[in-house]
Amino acid sequence: MNIALRKPRMSREDFFVWAEAQNERFEFDGFAPVAMTGGNNRHSLISLNVHAALRSYLSGKPCRPLGPDAGLRTIGDAVRYPDALVTCSKFDELAREVPGVVVVFEVLSPTSGHVDRIVKLLEYRAVASIRRYVIVEYASAAVTVHARAEAGADWTTTALTGEGSLDLPEIGITVPVADLYRGTELEPGSSPDAAAG
Repeated sequence: MNIALRKPRMSREDFFVWAEAQNERFEFDGFAPVAMTGGNNRHSLISLNVHAALRSYLSGKPCRPLGPDAGLRTIGDAVRYPDALVTCSKFDELAREVPGVVVVFEVLSPTSGHVDRIVKLLEYRAVASIRRYVIVEYASAAVTVHARAEAGADWTTTALTGEGSLDLPEIGITVPVADLYRGTELEPGSSPDAAAG
């Protein structure tokens, strides 16, 4: 769940300075810090799998995966920290924001559905470089993919199950959806009874 802390409006630069002094993680909605809460162990496992798959399939290619500490500027001064993102642009390793983001991944948690499915969809759609927004479910082995061929184009939406493959032509790879759920009770072909024992 993302909970906005109502303080006087702060600038993006003030947010970066403030956030570095906090023990918890925050995003910036353009007005105030928003606490990033609501994750669980499955969310963490799936997020790690997303990163492992991206690193493996992008090895030797010009695009690079980053996150979850890589900032993405969206609408106005808002800064989001997706679970994973991919850029094919050169970037300053000490900068707080990533330029030229092409693909964004958000792994749902029990409390993040509304923000990830609606608020962030609108924000990511406003970023011209983003071609694909992948929402990874935490309660079942499935993903929802929002894609567009070019900036300003309408998004198309596709749902994939654990037996499907996630095509990411913008970065030249295809990832089996099952890879995102490896080692979890949701892994296609795994037995929930065996995992619980």
